[in-house]
Parts: sequence; C-alpha cells; structure tokens
Amino acid sequence: MDDKTNVMRALDKKKIKYTFHSYADTDAVGGIEVAEVLGENPDKVFKTLVTVGKTGNHYVFMVPVNRELDLKKAAKCVGEKKIEMIKSKELLPLTGYIHGGCSPIGMKKQFKTVIHQTADSFDTIMFSGGKIGCQVEMAPDDLRKIIRIDSADITEE
Repeated sequence: MDDKTNVMRALDKKKIKYTFHSYADTDAVGGIEVAEVLGENPDKVFKTLVTVGKTGNHYVFMVPVNRELDLKKAAKCVGEKKIEMIKSKELLPLTGYIHGGCSPIGMKKQFKTVIHQTADSFDTIMFSGGKIGCQVEMAPDDLRKIIRIDSADITEE
C-alpha cells in the first residue's frame, strides 16, 4: 500500500505489528457504524478524544465507540479539577488530525493519553489510522510500545 498514513509510517518505523482496515468505500461516519461495516465488536473499536483541562494542558482519551467519556472521571485520572472537549476547529492545528480521523499515534505533540480499562481484555483493539476511512488494529501492549498510555475507568456507566 503506497498511501500510508503517519500512523502506519510510525508503526512501520518501530517495527510494530498492526493490521490496516479500510472503510473508505462506505458511508460509515460514526464509530458504531465503522465497527458495523468492519464486522467488529464495538467494544474493541476505540475513538480518540482530545480534551483540555483547567490548567490549559491537553489530554487524549480512548474509549470504545459505543460508550461516552465521563468528563469527571477523566479529569480525576489526569489530576485536573475539570476538563472539556476541545473545539473541533482546534483539533487540526493542535494534533495534525481532523475530526473523524484523529489517532493517538503521530500527533504533532504527544499528550498524556488514557485508554479505557476494557482495552486490555482484548487481544487486539482498533482505532483511527490517522484519516477518515482508515482504522488500524493492534494489541494494546503494542500500542504502549509507541505511546505512553495509562488505563482507567473513564466512561459513563
């Protein structure tokens, strides 16, 4: 495949095993639709959310596509009084990614990243490959080889 994303190039460079999945030829937009068209359990397909804390620090959270980030739990696990989602227009200048194609790998700057604790119950998880229509699948432990991630209960009940 010639059309590699920054995510794939970063993984190749570190010789980390992953599987590429394309859904570019579908109408899937939301995470649950993406899981459906790829025939995957939505519990193991993760969305990447970028937030900002009261301190002005940014944080990345990865949660299953069928769950919502609990902002209170998320703030607590990164030591902030309060966090909120960043505005859509801030995403590209901050991370280098657009909404719907944001990956925890290959951001302009590495932010503290927390993944929902259920990720470790799967052999592999899927998340954005760095552009809309593209997902990468890999072992959670392999993801930890390329970015530092903590694991916590960060979703709403």
